[in-house]
Amino acid sequence: MLYNNNKIALVDCNSFYVSCERLFNPSIEKKPVLVLSSKYVFVISRSSEANLLGIKMLEPYFKVKKIVKENDVKTFSTNFALYGDISRRVMKTLKQFSPQMEIYSIDEAFLDLSSVKNENLLEHGYNIRRTVLKWTGIPTSIGIATTKTLSKAANYIAKKEKSGVINLVNSKNIDKLLSGIKIKDVWGVGRQLTKFYIKNGINTAYELKNIHNGWIKKNTSVFGSRTAMELKGISCSSLE
Repeated sequence: MLYNNNKIALVDCNSFYVSCERLFNPSIEKKPVLVLSSKYVFVISRSSEANLLGIKMLEPYFKVKKIVKENDVKTFSTNFALYGDISRRVMKTLKQFSPQMEIYSIDEAFLDLSSVKNENLLEHGYNIRRTVLKWTGIPTSIGIATTKTLSKAANYIAKKEKSGVINLVNSKNIDKLLSGIKIKDVWGVGRQLTKFYIKNGINTAYELKNIHNGWIKKNTSVFGSRTAMELKGISCSSLE
């Protein structure tokens, strides 16, 4: 366990594949857009406008065809060469802001912000967001916290906020915010573990945080224990 004063930012590109398509097709800005897997089988990226229409991620395309037709939803097939190129530009931009960085996926990266003063973290997050948008055209959401799991939680909240940046370092609202995150949306909690937790009365990130660690170790796994500890602010996973 890493009992240090971590400051970790998770930068996540918003609806990344859709955002990439919009870069080269400005006419689809602020319109419902879907990116579909090859052969138009599943929805793998959707704009916020498509989300509001009730279209779910990984939903079979045949189930949403009627919604697509009735609402003039724009559809695209995946273009991984394009997405890979834009991803490299985003990650190269992010490297300007931290000496240590972990690329977590094609559209997500953890940044070590330990060198930034606590009172400057929020503005630093805004600056990262503005710069990525200016240099690459890709909108992002940023969650800042003392552990990876908490920064994921902060990012989940940031996606719903107009500012796009949430800082949980020394925040007095952590418990309130964690109470609003369903257990299924906690990083590292899969479908089966979600069912198990709900069966045992654990429905939110806040409730998981407050479960005794001995019970977690006995009933789940070392990974389940790590997740709960990280929600308490104890870092169990360093940047890789």
